[in-house]
Amino acid sequence: MDAREIIGALRRGEDLRAEALTWFAQGLADHTVSDAQAGAFAMAVCLQGLGCDGRAALTLAMRDSGETLKWQLDGPVLDKHSTGGVGDCVSLVLAPALAACGVYVPMISGRGLGHTGGTLDKMESIPGLSTTVDGARFHQIVASAGCAIVSASADIAPADKRLYAIRDVTATVESLDLITASILSKKLAAGLDGLVLDVKVGSGAFMKSEAEARALAGALVETANLAGCPTRALITDMNAPLAPALGNALEVIEVMKVLRGAARGPLYELTLALGAQLLFSAGQVASEDAAREKLSNAITSGAAAERFGKMIAAMGGPLGFIDTPERYLPEAPVIREVTAQSAGYISAIDGEALGLVVVALGGGRQVESDLVDPAVGLSEVVRIGMRIAKGQPLARIHAAREGQADRAAAAIHESIMIAPEAPKTTPLVHAVIS
Repeated sequence: MDAREIIGALRRGEDLRAEALTWFAQGLADHTVSDAQAGAFAMAVCLQGLGCDGRAALTLAMRDSGETLKWQLDGPVLDKHSTGGVGDCVSLVLAPALAACGVYVPMISGRGLGHTGGTLDKMESIPGLSTTVDGARFHQIVASAGCAIVSASADIAPADKRLYAIRDVTATVESLDLITASILSKKLAAGLDGLVLDVKVGSGAFMKSEAEARALAGALVETANLAGCPTRALITDMNAPLAPALGNALEVIEVMKVLRGAARGPLYELTLALGAQLLFSAGQVASEDAAREKLSNAITSGAAAERFGKMIAAMGGPLGFIDTPERYLPEAPVIREVTAQSAGYISAIDGEALGLVVVALGGGRQVESDLVDPAVGLSEVVRIGMRIAKGQPLARIHAAREGQADRAAAAIHESIMIAPEAPKTTPLVHAVIS
């Protein structure tokens, strides 16, 4: 085969055979396809599309461009993926909760980029913990703790790594086909028996409109099911931070509050909603209501926290972390409250703007090579619909320097809207796509 022929056929809108896409994905992985050809391929897909079958074929080809994991365990292997939001630390609650319910969760996660936080960055705010483990150790941790949250090895979907970097510099990031293949190639390489997708929509999400979110959720679910992995998606609200904290160590504190039974709210509720879809679709329970109850019991009984602690210790973290997490997590030197300048109701929150506040504090990345300060961020962030008095706190800033805190305070006032009347409520889960 020839890369030029494949690119030409795509440019003309012709359907490609699976063999051609497999050849091209392997060429991306072993560099027999040049950067110029990879860019032309991405642009042709962006302009012409691949169709359902072509999208599934590219996903499988990219999955098979590297290592695929195999598991020999006494329960189903399940996972969850989020399209990214602010204050979204569901993975750290959901993985151990599922493990406590008797399933296995080998979660290969990513780092934060742009205004959204990264699961790996949150994990690595725990002293001593490393998310980089070899294949044998990954299998050991999953088998013993029931879950592991790790970074992808260089052998997982190498074609995606190459194409992703090229898409970033060729204005082809927004292609639905390429987004779908990128997300699913890595997840399917983990050898899953089931997957649930959390597709965010709203001010703090990449997908700002319901139509965009539904299109992506539909493409992901259809493609994953064609590829042989039973998958459902939830379209969930991201018009405000999911947890009342943004920033790596601060979000881990919120995770521990939920796992220790000290907090409820959207983080807890979305954990149950996503986990229920997985347990029910995997045949572990008779109904979604039974699945929610099972997950809730796993959290309230302390079993999920115990699994989390076991995973943390196995990955190099402190043995007693779940008992006194505040003892181990870093704390910012500057902590300051931002108060409301008028009374009323919290009517809107610009989630993306708040995420960028955390990035500016040093808690996120402008480019992948940036270092992250795990201690900085925002805590005790108000929620939409809250009634607030003048002078009441809107959020608490955790900063490395006073000047950063000043700039963050000004941005928070611009990002949180106060109105005289209560806003209409929005459901946490907008839709289920199956």
